[in-house]
Amino acid sequence: VAATTKTYLQPSSSIMAAATTVTSPTPPPPTRQIPIVCPGHTRPLAELQFCQISSEEEDRTLLVSACHDKLPMMRDGMTGDWIGTWSGHKGAVWSCRLDRSGNLAATASGDFSAKVWDAITGQALWELPHKHIVKSCDFSPDSKKLATGGHEGILRIYDFAEKVTSAKAGQKKDPILEIEQIVNNGGDESSSSKKKKKVAITKLVWIGRGTVLAADSSGSIQRWKVESGIPTKPLLSLQVHAEVRDMEFSEYQQILTVAAGSKVYFFETEGDMKLLHAYDMPIHFRDEGGASLHPSGKKFVAGGSDLWVRVFDFETGQQLECHKGHHGPIRCCRYAPDGKTYATGSEDGTIRLWKTDVLE
Repeated sequence: VAATTKTYLQPSSSIMAAATTVTSPTPPPPTRQIPIVCPGHTRPLAELQFCQISSEEEDRTLLVSACHDKLPMMRDGMTGDWIGTWSGHKGAVWSCRLDRSGNLAATASGDFSAKVWDAITGQALWELPHKHIVKSCDFSPDSKKLATGGHEGILRIYDFAEKVTSAKAGQKKDPILEIEQIVNNGGDESSSSKKKKKVAITKLVWIGRGTVLAADSSGSIQRWKVESGIPTKPLLSLQVHAEVRDMEFSEYQQILTVAAGSKVYFFETEGDMKLLHAYDMPIHFRDEGGASLHPSGKKFVAGGSDLWVRVFDFETGQQLECHKGHHGPIRCCRYAPDGKTYATGSEDGTIRLWKTDVLE
């Protein structure tokens, strides 16, 4: 596997959410801002993730991107400068994640595989074979496990507790746990005639050391306990109105952000995952797109079916800002950990870095 990189320092129920419709007679005009443009990709972006690395030498923010051009990349999260590219997939890369230490990277691809990489050298450490397109992957908070999911509708958990130095380049690894995500499709809840429907997993996030949220093409979001044994049913199941396109866990606020259909939903992640807000958007997320909550919990950014990047108030859903810069629909967006900037990825193959406060 060839790699190009630069070394860097180091109780169960469905909730059909009724959307809160916010009417604004005169939306604010587009806000003038010139973002940092990050070229390099040649196809539509699929996912973005910021990762803040703290060490004795320095504090640094990294930005990784998944793209349909098969070449996930790492950049400096503040300047947008290219750091490295992981080369080896033979299909579109739908998901790219760094672990919290910044030492490991994981990618999920349309070539029916996921890979785990040495994030510093670019070497492929493990290959994780699947039987269909892999759409999402995410490391556990302790970096010891990886969750994957995709068109098979199977949540897989891999154990990486062994030291990275013991891994041989590109060796295959089997999961320690496989959970088939099936949703009810009509029928009485208590009857044996209740129909089951297999779905594709679209997004995965860990919300604790042993808990994974798996969202799917039916709009179901299931919470699974994956610490030991194969669970027979999810701990909790939520339901939104359309296929889940994006899902983000805000650790500081303990809030889950979900983009689906033409709405953005916010759920508490503790207890029974109460619905906090559901806002109608002036865009839709049927193809790609997403939303991200600011670390302060006071506003969120969303992008989808058009060329505009919009910022909204978390409590009211009112549009606060509207920016144009991309030449294609917005495919993904994320706030930086310090909240001072946010990144957007587009169908035009570019990443743009925007200031949260234009006056700074």
